[in-house]
Amino acid sequence: MDQAAQKQDQLVSEELIKVSEGYEGGSGDISKARRLARTFLEGVQAVHGLPVSGRAMDTVQLVVSELLTNACKYAPGPCLLDVEVTGGRVEVTVWDSNPTLPVATAADPGRVGQHGLEIVMAVCQSFEVHREPVGKRMVAAVMLADDLGGDVAGHDPCA
Repeated sequence: MDQAAQKQDQLVSEELIKVSEGYEGGSGDISKARRLARTFLEGVQAVHGLPVSGRAMDTVQLVVSELLTNACKYAPGPCLLDVEVTGGRVEVTVWDSNPTLPVATAADPGRVGQHGLEIVMAVCQSFEVHREPVGKRMVAAVMLADDLGGDVAGHDPCA
């Protein structure tokens, strides 16, 4: 392979595949964000040729919905959503203006609502929260494709 072809392959493999959008915190923002995530992942498949399992498609939309719901509900003002493909996974990042870090509450089957963080932590490969100079940034990662055996890649079902 000549040097120009190697350089082109390197550029394609290092290409940033990301979408970002800001929201005002209104009730319609959550469905817009889910639609943005779905359209983005469809493009990842169609344009970039990366496999996206049905589970990943559904899980990313769920994670976007839960994290944006929390941002709209508990943080005053705008919030930002990034959805990025990196290293065989999708990273969903939500920034909001509230510096209070979210805490998963103890499981309670009788509790109505407030299960979003528990859900996100259960379905994602990883979940992190970082305090920012203004507010916080939450990052959840979901594998793009499942293992050949049908198991969710990178996720320990016993954990």
